[in-house]
Amino acid sequence: MAKLTVRGARKEEDYWHIRAFLREVFLLNNRRLLSWHVVRLDYWRWHFVANCELSPPVPQVTYIWETNDRRIAAVLNPESNGEAFMQVHPHFGTPELEEEMLAFAETHLSVRNADGTRTLYAFADESDARRQQLLKSRGYVKRGRPENQWRRELDVPIPSAQPIPGYVIRSMGDVDEHPARSWASWKAFHPDEPDAHYEGSDWYLNIQFAPLYRRDLDIVAVTPGGEIAAFATIWFDDATRSGVFVLVGAMPVHQRRGLSTAVMTEGLRRLQRMGATRAFVSGYSPQANALYATVMSQKDIQAPWIKAW
Repeated sequence: MAKLTVRGARKEEDYWHIRAFLREVFLLNNRRLLSWHVVRLDYWRWHFVANCELSPPVPQVTYIWETNDRRIAAVLNPESNGEAFMQVHPHFGTPELEEEMLAFAETHLSVRNADGTRTLYAFADESDARRQQLLKSRGYVKRGRPENQWRRELDVPIPSAQPIPGYVIRSMGDVDEHPARSWASWKAFHPDEPDAHYEGSDWYLNIQFAPLYRRDLDIVAVTPGGEIAAFATIWFDDATRSGVFVLVGAMPVHQRRGLSTAVMTEGLRRLQRMGATRAFVSGYSPQANALYATVMSQKDIQAPWIKAW
């Protein structure tokens, strides 16, 4: 096995090398999400970091294990503070490498709590017995909501959703529609928060700066009055012929009318016409998983594990 060295991903070009690495790993893993999809990396950078500030800037918390000829063997990064995601190339994956990465994460990515203790979340696919054994051996326990990684093959016909009276399914409009789209997201994902906490629509510009964003895959259900009632934003990676639903939701007053299903199935059909052969969406809540189960066909489960010391 080639000797590996670790370094921080400090240069902009490192980000683009990691994107290529994730595409290669995705294909070698039979197009399963055993490591991050390139879309998730982009979403982390352009939303979690740029908009939500849920972790320091990408270069400060991303680490690369590489060979002497600068081939990437593994990448370690958080999504939010106090998390560690291990992206490992299957040709280099060994128990020793993963233990080294986890120990490194405990030093560099854990968070210090008010009482002086430290915590770190790490993640393992339910089918990855080696990763789970490693976590147990280092004192981690399984805790928290698992990520249900739903997928659907696109080499078969996509059922047509019936038109819903009073709504039009179409692509997202230009910048003038950002406030309506942003407001729909706020109401869909923060139904119990005071509207006074709403911070406006500037965040949506960052979403559109992401390399794989396409307005024709930003699909909305609109009322006759122009209100955006539901939405499904999809990013398509033509290098792997796969698409990922990044955001799916409906405003509470428009829920239970089939709108989320309608925008998702329209998105699947558009992906299919573009040449995509597999689509993904991740669900955490019971409500989201109930929706995705009606549209997608298979899933993997990735569970969070926590260590406190």
